[in-house]
Amino acid sequence: MLVTLVAVTASLPAFLVAALAVQLRASLHFGASEQGISLAVYYLGAAAVSLPGSRLSERYGALRVMKSAAADAVLLALLASVVSSWALLTVLLALAGMTSSIVQPAANQFIARQVPAGRQGIAFGVKQSAVPLSALLGGLAVPAIGLTIGWQWAFAFAAAIAVLAAVVLPRPISTIAQIRDAPRSESFSLPVLPLGVLTVGFGLGICAASGLSAFLATSAVSAGLSKGGAGMVVALASAAAFGSRLVTGARADRRGRRHFPVVAAMLGVGALGDALLAVSSAEHLAVLFVLASVVAFGAGWGWNGLFNFAVVRTHPELPARATGITQVGGRLGGVAGPLVVGLLVEHGSYSLAWSVVAVVALVGALTVLAGRRLLLRARQASPAAPPVAPPPVPPPAPKETPGLAER
Repeated sequence: MLVTLVAVTASLPAFLVAALAVQLRASLHFGASEQGISLAVYYLGAAAVSLPGSRLSERYGALRVMKSAAADAVLLALLASVVSSWALLTVLLALAGMTSSIVQPAANQFIARQVPAGRQGIAFGVKQSAVPLSALLGGLAVPAIGLTIGWQWAFAFAAAIAVLAAVVLPRPISTIAQIRDAPRSESFSLPVLPLGVLTVGFGLGICAASGLSAFLATSAVSAGLSKGGAGMVVALASAAAFGSRLVTGARADRRGRRHFPVVAAMLGVGALGDALLAVSSAEHLAVLFVLASVVAFGAGWGWNGLFNFAVVRTHPELPARATGITQVGGRLGGVAGPLVVGLLVEHGSYSLAWSVVAVVALVGALTVLAGRRLLLRARQASPAAPPVAPPPVPPPAPKETPGLAER
């Protein structure tokens, strides 16, 4: 639960901006394309530090890196108190994205090292549920805070949550001096091509999901819902994604294999939800819009935890670095999603935007399947992967390769 709390604080800035977009745009005087640029910059900042952030976790330990949640408290407090222009909002979101990208691989490594293998699926589901939980809190913040005492207070309350997260995390056992003096191991390597293709698939899936999350609230208003109703739609859809991640994580522990095909199937169902959003936006069908939002979020945004679990399961020797690589695709997808949807909305319509998002999700599903096939071939053609913490003299190769669990 502590990992989830930290992940929530790392994700809150972007999702609060998305959920409170109607109020922010009226207060700071910017449009849909500027909103897309701001959220794209958040993910761009995250992509820039994803790989170095994952190395920090491996070198200095997950707990020490997760303590950087305190930086989120500062950024959220600044968003609550000093933001008076779109430019300043965008700069602070870029910094928040960097902090998020450092925290996420650390949380993945913490789960991979501290949670028993038979419970890691649900653990990743709980951890990744922080993202829709952040969107859920953002959606609830609209009627509860944004439309009553002002959007600034939503960021202030989020800053308090970030302070709590930094305080309740236990202190690391090892000191910086002990870590600096410890020997480094560079004996592990990662399969470049399979991970690269999976990274692209992950990025396409996140492109679809981030574009959806960034503009769902404003699209709901355009479809005929009230501002408060739009916030509740975001909350309901986010709750669907929250539950979906928990269920897929629990089922992954019982299934034990073939996780990437499930990811692809969920992306396909999410694409169907996106297509229904396109229809309901064009015809202003509010009830269909609500149902489509639940499908698009529940399936099309409920697979992230399962994807990270599958990556860690097939790369147990370097979990932070492997998920740090795939996270680059996710962050770049997060850059493209809000930016492309914002431009499509500005120069076209929400119906056009959701149609494009549906196609992107489908292509992402196919790419994930292609990456899985390449990964299986690479694992079958190579010697058995080394154990997670090898002794100075490697033991005999095990009979079963960890990566073959994906078959």
